[in-house]
Amino acid sequence: MLYNRWFSRAALGALVLTACADEPTAPRSREVPAAAADRDGSAVDPVVARAVRELAAARGVVPLAPPVPVRQPLVLLGQALLFDPILSGNRNIACATCHLPKLAMGDGLSLSVGEGGSDFGPLRSHPEGVFIPRNAPPLFNLAAMKQLFWDGRVEVDATGQLRTPAGAQLTPAMVRVFEFGAASALGMFPVTNRAEMRGQLSSGNELAVIPDDDLPTIWSALMRRLGAIPEYRDRFEAAYPGQRFDDMTFAHASNAIGAFIVDQLSFADSPWDRFIRGDDGALSAQQLDGAQTFLSLKCSICHNGATFSDDQFHNVAVAQIGPGEGDGPSGRDDFGRMRVTGDPADRYRFRTTPLRNVELTGPYGHSGAIASLRGFIEHYSESHTKLLTFDPRTLEPALQGTLLPNAADILATRDTLLEGVVLTDELVDKLMDYMSALTDGAARDLMYLVPARVPSRLPVEPNRRQ
Repeated sequence: MLYNRWFSRAALGALVLTACADEPTAPRSREVPAAAADRDGSAVDPVVARAVRELAAARGVVPLAPPVPVRQPLVLLGQALLFDPILSGNRNIACATCHLPKLAMGDGLSLSVGEGGSDFGPLRSHPEGVFIPRNAPPLFNLAAMKQLFWDGRVEVDATGQLRTPAGAQLTPAMVRVFEFGAASALGMFPVTNRAEMRGQLSSGNELAVIPDDDLPTIWSALMRRLGAIPEYRDRFEAAYPGQRFDDMTFAHASNAIGAFIVDQLSFADSPWDRFIRGDDGALSAQQLDGAQTFLSLKCSICHNGATFSDDQFHNVAVAQIGPGEGDGPSGRDDFGRMRVTGDPADRYRFRTTPLRNVELTGPYGHSGAIASLRGFIEHYSESHTKLLTFDPRTLEPALQGTLLPNAADILATRDTLLEGVVLTDELVDKLMDYMSALTDGAARDLMYLVPARVPSRLPVEPNRRQ
């Protein structure tokens, strides 16, 4: 019998496919002991605990529901695809290159370095100084997210319809393959982007000769690559019982990647979760005080719901660094949500960051301009001043000369919620205490996700525990 990771992590670790003798096991996790009640030795006031729960309910901060169970052959297929460089044009970068388990499924960089880069994590660089325009977003709890990517270009709208940059190229038949909402479509797009994974013209890169706007041909070429590997054909047919590989599309691959993310990266057993379920001792007195502070300030107007994100887009005055998305007179600006909607009112608006496990996922902001969580919280205090006085020397050296002088334009549309927000050091301390309560201990060590090998036999060594 197969079990979803949410319900039985040990059972999942015991699964082995039998396609070949050295088949890697499924992702394994380790047990994380529950936090001790009243861990700082201070008594938790039940009146305060009740008040905090009432505040949470009023703000719409609700428990995170477990994701739907996922059949494990699909999880195993998604695991292989996420870690396999076979999906990149030059077979030199995998999705997991920018989403490293050892770094909470991020890369520790302000802006990711994609195809053509070398090394991994904070050491990764590109010989020509090329960066991806935006920070690699976290992958936690995507089953509960309606909008993905910083600008929400992959989203499930209010009518339940999936919207993506592919438009009609993502056919109804392909959409019907998707089982996990927006998360199922996540894998369709990095593989088509030259800077991220597809690469430029080179020997052996048949993906690079395809026109940029011909997404179906790119996806078909990737399926031919996968179909040339017998083990992948077996894995796809095991993941989709009763279907032939030759009848599948890249939507089946993307759906599998989404299945892996949903099954293995959904976490809802933080101290806060245990508290909201009724355990008064799950939070320290400081964390409880921080929770009351967070829920009483403007923070929870945008950071609410099950993921601590309102699924909306806001301009919070983050500095623009790096190559940008081709916007503005310089071509180095990034107009954010406006790139999706075309509405000038959406200029510089980006998705509200979910806060679960947020202490693990820096740097912060769409451009990764703020290195530390404390710095990001402090940014909200008089954010106009923070933007105007942003010091690029806080960035990694290769980005220090890329600060775009567009602060006045950003401030012209800054979210009015930020007006008058001033946070003292004491308030920042309290908010930091609360952020620590949003981390599920099981998310701190994700190395169990790394497969011993992938079907292409290309290397996955960068993710192995040192």
